[in-house]
Amino acid sequence: MTNPIPPEESLIEYPSDFPIKVMGATHDAFAATIIEVVVAHDPTFHEGKMETRPSTKGTYTSLTVTVRATSREQLDNIYRALSGHPMVKMVL
Repeated sequence: MTNPIPPEESLIEYPSDFPIKVMGATHDAFAATIIEVVVAHDPTFHEGKMETRPSTKGTYTSLTVTVRATSREQLDNIYRALSGHPMVKMVL
């Protein structure tokens, strides 16, 4: 585990709205599943803070979720939870 970055060295000012792009295979439950994962770390998150874009062939779905970031630790936890989820191919 790494040491937390001191607030004065962070490039992000907290709290702030922070977009995260999540990509995965198109599936009926993909968006709902990602919402559940994000809400576990940001209780203020809801479907209205998410944009959905299908790939050209419809094989993949890209979601942009905008979370209310309150700390670097929270963002790291969200990235870990999303990256480790079996439905997720990539998190940016």
